[in-house]
Amino acid sequence: MLGKIFTLALGAFAVGTSGYVVTGVLPQLSAELSVPLSTAGLLTTSFAVAYAIGSPLLAVALGGWRRRPLIVAALLVAAAGNALAAVAPDFGVLMAARIVTAVGAAVFTPAATAVAAELSGPERRARAAAWVFGGLVTATIVGVPAGTLLVGPLGYQGVFWLVAAFCAASALAVAVAVPEVAAPPRVTLRRRLEVAADTRVVTVLGITLAASLGVFTVYTYAAPVLAETVGAHGTGLSLLLFGYGIGGAIGNVLGGVAADRYGYRMPLLVAVSGSVIALSVLSAVHSAAIAAVLLFVWGVSSWGFNPPVQRRLLELSPGAGSLLLALNASALYLGIGLSGVLGGAVLDHAGIGAVTLTGALLCCVAVVIQVLSARRSALQPSR
Repeated sequence: MLGKIFTLALGAFAVGTSGYVVTGVLPQLSAELSVPLSTAGLLTTSFAVAYAIGSPLLAVALGGWRRRPLIVAALLVAAAGNALAAVAPDFGVLMAARIVTAVGAAVFTPAATAVAAELSGPERRARAAAWVFGGLVTATIVGVPAGTLLVGPLGYQGVFWLVAAFCAASALAVAVAVPEVAAPPRVTLRRRLEVAADTRVVTVLGITLAASLGVFTVYTYAAPVLAETVGAHGTGLSLLLFGYGIGGAIGNVLGGVAADRYGYRMPLLVAVSGSVIALSVLSAVHSAAIAAVLLFVWGVSSWGFNPPVQRRLLELSPGAGSLLLALNASALYLGIGLSGVLGGAVLDHAGIGAVTLTGALLCCVAVVIQVLSARRSALQPSR
């Protein structure tokens, strides 16, 4: 069983790298296509926004598809998008290629997560979801530095070809290793909208949006923040961010284990509160050693919140699990897409120190939503 889940996690790593690798090749891409760096950065935003809009819509449109063919097709679409990016003659075509890639990723992630949860059974549901989501976490650790490392010998086109090949190989692995899982029962559009409008679902999505916006408002501008606060550059900066990524991988696993053992509430509250504390303290730190500890803790916290969230959504409506996970992914990527704009505005108008405090405040909003939600449902048994 673990091999099947691991195969799905590899697919998540492939589509996650598709999303994050652009950051590592932006300077060369900007120079070769003769566009400003700020314009080239829109490739990340377009991916995130296309994912956010497409994920729930595609989950509804493709809800009747059998799961394995759907996942394989999604990976092949992501491969095609990366291949198109590799041969794009201008920035406009490259932008379109990023949107195609986002469509594949938007279909893959919720469908693969739901399949992993179904294959693992109710008692290990959150851990299985965490394994798949761990592929995305690993992409943040490996995707950006890999792109930076390989863009020199391969060019940005070669990097896109490499990611396209990995997406295609992942599609083949899923077709061979993952068993067929029947499509969920057909649900009318009206019923789907009713599920999505459930106040409990909206509350969870609000937590995801606030937390992801808070986390990525800081992460997007981590380089200038750490350069200003602790003087981190070059290798030192890479090591600090690598420590954050390792913390994220650990937090994702711990979040899944804790959610299966204790339910979703306490692990979720602890994870988001950890981000509030780490970001609040980070703004006042001037020691690289202390910053390294805080970044590790922040990584554990910022990636530990998603498994409890996914467990809660799957509990609320198992029959609409793919749609709810798609909505959660949409909220996550909407936060990522907005974070660059918000962080840039804060940076321009209030300075670097305000970026981490803004991230802490947004994570605090997620904590408040969770606490108020828990009070409203205090008389209901926790699962």
